[in-house]
Amino acid sequence: MLSKEFLTERGYCCGHGCLMCPYEPKHIKDNTILKVINCFKEDNPLIQKTLRRVTVEEGETIATKLFQILNERGDGIGLAANQVGIDASVAVVNVKEPIILINPKIVRREEETRYYEGCLSYPKKGCHTKRYKIVEVEVDNYESNLTFGAGDTEVDLLESVCVQHEIDHLNGMRILDRVVDTTYRAEKKPGRNEPCHCGSSIKYKKCCGRK
Repeated sequence: MLSKEFLTERGYCCGHGCLMCPYEPKHIKDNTILKVINCFKEDNPLIQKTLRRVTVEEGETIATKLFQILNERGDGIGLAANQVGIDASVAVVNVKEPIILINPKIVRREEETRYYEGCLSYPKKGCHTKRYKIVEVEVDNYESNLTFGAGDTEVDLLESVCVQHEIDHLNGMRILDRVVDTTYRAEKKPGRNEPCHCGSSIKYKKCCGRK
């Protein structure tokens, strides 16, 4: 059980119904069962809506629920409030470490890149999107801005893309709205005996020319 001293130091009621909560009125624990809405099977009126701004206290309470859902599922690295039917500009990311984004706004973007993304709201429907390697994000729950993707590893890039993905959700954007066409179009059709443009090193007539 959390101590009264700890709860007092935290400075607000989390809404989970702690027995020792020193704040009045004590909030009733919210036992609402939330799940990620599969937009292929169910209607989610919030998935393409710009979500409302919230206080840091409310955002942290919602973030706790989002982390619980991610932990229970075990198949995602980020989640936004509208994916579970909550109208609140709150998202969580857990790539390198757990991060809460309350009322986030991207204020700087660098180095455009392509990335193949999936989404829990649209299972088994990944697509290529245009993202940025480095983004700087302004959030209400941190005193200074957060920068993602500044490192050189794949994990750094993954975290940066995940942050951009979740902030898109909060602004009513889906990966399906950011699909990038990756179809190769040659400037001219290669000759039948020339190397195929697909990079297979096989003659065009025996490779793509047969399709």
